Amino acid sequence: MAGPATARRGEQKSPSGPPSAEAPPGGRFRWVRLPVRAPGRRSLIIILVGVVLLGAFGAWVLYASNWLRVERVKATGTEVLTPDEVVAAAHAPMNAPLASVDTEALARRLRARLPRIKTVDVERSWPNTIGLNVTERMPELLMRSGGKFVEVDAEGVRFATVKAAPKGVPLLELIASDSPSLHQFGTDRLRRSAVEVAQDLPVALRKDLRKVRVRSYDAISLELADGRTVAWGSREQGAEKAKVLAALVKAARDARHFDVSVPSAPAVSGS
Repeated sequence: MAGPATARRGEQKSPSGPPSAEAPPGGRFRWVRLPVRAPGRRSLIIILVGVVLLGAFGAWVLYASNWLRVERVKATGTEVLTPDEVVAAAHAPMNAPLASVDTEALARRLRARLPRIKTVDVERSWPNTIGLNVTERMPELLMRSGGKFVEVDAEGVRFATVKAAPKGVPLLELIASDSPSLHQFGTDRLRRSAVEVAQDLPVALRKDLRKVRVRSYDAISLELADGRTVAWGSREQGAEKAKVLAALVKAARDARHFDVSVPSAPAVSGS
């Protein structure tokens, strides 16, 4: 006879403790998608009308209102020119909608009227200002023209005529009028060659440069302080010629003439 503690046949005793949670069928949770109702025709019409009105208002603000119109033009970056000169040459359309200003046309007009300007960035500064940030051409050499001087920049461009020679800028003598080089290369290329030679000089000698004389493409010579001269030749091998010249000047301090036209076979004389 079974006692009370004996489990009846066919019955299963539950384990002690709380019951365990069962996973959904398949062992994965199911995502339930909630139905999303598409906007009705009336809602779409309201949205479209709102977009159109917003765009129309934005266009009115930019082009028709008095809020965003040109009231001020300012120039920055000038060195020789004055800000007033730049602003006057720009001739910006005052009281015009700022958004309608043709910045590229304004920049072209400035460069045409003031050749000293190399580059200019025209910017809209909201709500009512046009900014002109200019970079001026700087003279590397000077050419005599009557009693005045024509400034030549680092690209060989003649950009301005001045009454007084800027301090420290060497003279350029282009005396290749009867040279075949003038017909073959043209004056523009010969000017660029002269500028490149001046720029290739060592820094210690560049401050002593007084004149660059161009007889032909292959016959460029330099005049330094105290009457010293340098036969440079063409603009080719400029860096090597500069190193050789610096060594010659240091080694032969009393020399008056240096020839580095063939840098592998330099020469000095007049000591």
